[in-house]
Amino acid sequence: MYWFVCFIVFLAAYMLNSVYISVFYHRGLCHRAVTLKPWMVRFVAATGNWLTGLDPKGWICMHRLHHTHADTAADPHSPHNGGILSVFFAQHRAYERVLVGLHRGEAKYVAAVADLDFPVHWLNTKRLWLLPLVAHLVVGLIIGYTTGFWLVGACYTAGLMCHPIQGWLVNSLGHAHGPRNFETPDDSRNNQWVALFILGEGYQNNHHAYPASAQFAYKPTEFDLGYSLCRMCERMGLLTINQATLIPKYRPSERRTKRDAA
Repeated sequence: MYWFVCFIVFLAAYMLNSVYISVFYHRGLCHRAVTLKPWMVRFVAATGNWLTGLDPKGWICMHRLHHTHADTAADPHSPHNGGILSVFFAQHRAYERVLVGLHRGEAKYVAAVADLDFPVHWLNTKRLWLLPLVAHLVVGLIIGYTTGFWLVGACYTAGLMCHPIQGWLVNSLGHAHGPRNFETPDDSRNNQWVALFILGEGYQNNHHAYPASAQFAYKPTEFDLGYSLCRMCERMGLLTINQATLIPKYRPSERRTKRDAA
């Protein structure tokens, strides 16, 4: 029972973090594949940094720059610029540069997120980047101390603060290992294992071919849990899926080329 509780706590925290990043940040605010209700935009902007440790505006800016410069020397985090392991540190350095650039009003960063009508979170403008991590560590310690279940507390913190590992797997393996369904100018790949564990995010080739699609899966053998969560959120009245920009239906006899869907 103890291990089951640990698993449930980790899974709940992991899924909360993943929904914020994959559905709200990525498919919603970044690519407009889904449209968040106005009150949800305000809610995500206010709470996202606390729950994920990542500023929504900063994350979106970095990701849009990644799409603009995918797998070139200007890509913020590509395995082609130093290898798979280097991506873990490159994405952290790029995120810091973006936050500083947005705070200073540097044109290339501001222009990338000109459509977002909320500021960089005050945690970052006041240089309190580590406060969410510290807060979740404290909560995890409180859980462990008050219940005696220290691993449960560790699972809570690890689940909510898991995005550096998630981002590393997607940004590295999703641009190094796996097949390609579409001829895109970058080296994006469809990594099935990464997609299974990170809400479909491993289908990078599909996503780079159709970035405005809320559904990342293309072939019948591909499963995108993130899109299922988008549909669930739509039924809950949190967002609306942009049906017009969904990835087209699979045609096994056709080799598709990239279509811009900004």
